[in-house]
Amino acid sequence: MIPYFPEALTNFSKPENEAAFTAAFERVSSQLGQTCPLIVGGREIYTDQRQESRNPSNLEQIVGFVAQADKTIIDEAFQVASKTFTTWSQVRPEERAGYLFKAAAVIRRRKHEFSSWLLLEAGKTRAEADADTAECIDFLEYYGRQMLQLSERGKQTLISYPGEDNQLEYIPLGVGVVIPPWNFPLAIMAGMTAAAIVSGNTVLLKPASQTPVIAYRFYEVLKEVGLPDGVVNFVPGDADVIGDYMVDHVRTRFVTFTGSRDVGVRIYERASKVHAGQIWLKRVIAEMGGKDAIIVDEQADLDLAAQNIINSAFMFSGQKCSACSRVIAHEAIYQDLLDRVVEKTRALTIGDAVNANTQVGPVIDQKAYEKIKHYIEIGKQEGRLVCGGETWDKPGYFVSPTIFADVPADARISKEEIFGPVVAFTKVKTFSDAIAAANNTEFGLTGSVFTTNREHVEEARRTFHVGNLYFNRKSTGALVGVHPFGGFNMSGTDSKAGGPDYLLLFTQPKLSSEVL
Repeated sequence: MIPYFPEALTNFSKPENEAAFTAAFERVSSQLGQTCPLIVGGREIYTDQRQESRNPSNLEQIVGFVAQADKTIIDEAFQVASKTFTTWSQVRPEERAGYLFKAAAVIRRRKHEFSSWLLLEAGKTRAEADADTAECIDFLEYYGRQMLQLSERGKQTLISYPGEDNQLEYIPLGVGVVIPPWNFPLAIMAGMTAAAIVSGNTVLLKPASQTPVIAYRFYEVLKEVGLPDGVVNFVPGDADVIGDYMVDHVRTRFVTFTGSRDVGVRIYERASKVHAGQIWLKRVIAEMGGKDAIIVDEQADLDLAAQNIINSAFMFSGQKCSACSRVIAHEAIYQDLLDRVVEKTRALTIGDAVNANTQVGPVIDQKAYEKIKHYIEIGKQEGRLVCGGETWDKPGYFVSPTIFADVPADARISKEEIFGPVVAFTKVKTFSDAIAAANNTEFGLTGSVFTTNREHVEEARRTFHVGNLYFNRKSTGALVGVHPFGGFNMSGTDSKAGGPDYLLLFTQPKLSSEVL
């Protein structure tokens, strides 16, 4: 097998790549407005309740309609998934991994089509959509290989003992609930699903309400490569109707969730309760966001720092859990850095993600739009608005990249997750003060440090409390297998997606010992 290596990103400056993307986009555009059914045990279910999915760049454009599950359908899905688990859990790891490799090959061949869906339903620019699709391929390729390694791990780790044959194997958990986010609606959704099923589990996949069509297109790929019916059951629905019900369900063995802190805490609390007939403690695998800081030291390349702040803070309108939302800069270079970032920010092109020259597209929906507007008003009271602040909701949901200067480290916009293109600049006197300010949050996901001072690099390694710490590069853009992703504290349950121990979270170790 070819060793794993991250999928290459598309160079859109080449005319042939731009032409290929345009052709794919036209094919996808001809499929808009279709209705996606629920899928339970391979059976298509069309319900009276349907959800509209609209393009956040152009609210008049309907991407598709998606059937909605109720509790009765969820019960059926659990029954089917439980029955399927008895056979799927016995399938050889090599065969399970094979489905992931085949799915990766299909998506690789149709890469621009999936990126087009991301552009239309999630409002991602070409570059951001291409990276999302590439990461989806990476998760499939990487987790398939990790499953092959895990199946051999037990044979390699036990101490040989005379007169006994001891074997350790990692067996699947059971039926899981997969609740992915809307901001990486292909990559993270596929990664969470793939990790669960390649480990031998069956799942109920409840896609994000903002991006269900993309998830359905992924399900179609799994169907195309021959994944047995019932392994993945596609059950979109209103979270108020089925969300708690799925978490509470007696057949739920685990929940894997990526999303907001508040929803993650709610899932964690509800999953801890043991219901009548439940014979296990439910496992929760959660990634719950961040309040990520970039520290710029007195000894730093300011042009490099400024460009990476822009890329970390404003690409995909700051709607990444790893996005930079705080810049903590030494007083000696604070104003110079601020001026450079403001200048570069004002040069960004904002608009419809369909346009090839757009650098900053829309935010995802009305709820996000109103939340960001609210925090901009708070920011005007807590700091000095030096760039942006404008918002408009026609034809889509747009917020200009916004920068506040002279913001205290304990201000609300310095501590609360906004999840939009808003950055707070804070001035500090020493590098240790910068670390203290960066750690002054309940989150601990990502962070970056720009410095040429080796002592400060080592100080940050020891004391900057984040799961993913980067030096002299942006805080976003973790690569599967290269930068295992996940954080501390209220950023989640300390899991590392795209890392060598991630599949362990979807398995349980079983030892068998035979006297010879």
